[in-house]
Amino acid sequence: MLNKEEVKHIAKLARLGLSEKEIEKYQKELSSILDYIEKLKEVDVSSVEPTSHPLKVENVMRLDEERVKAGSVNPENLAEMAPDKKEGYVKVKQILNQ
Repeated sequence: MLNKEEVKHIAKLARLGLSEKEIEKYQKELSSILDYIEKLKEVDVSSVEPTSHPLKVENVMRLDEERVKAGSVNPENLAEMAPDKKEGYVKVKQILNQ
């Protein structure tokens, strides 16, 4: 079990101001946490592969390939379909005042 001086030292490292009642409380709680960690050290994990996440997480990426048949759409056809155009460009309303 941790003594009061060790709890005070941990509190100082964490920059916590603890009362005497809190020191006694954390003395018990921290000791039980450390006891549990000691139990975990006894478990044989030599056959367990290290992981960073409990679930296998992967990025799902699609292949970068053309979805439109070649030749079915070209920029000239798109410009012709626009309601208003000027010199090969699509003409739109002005949105910024000068």
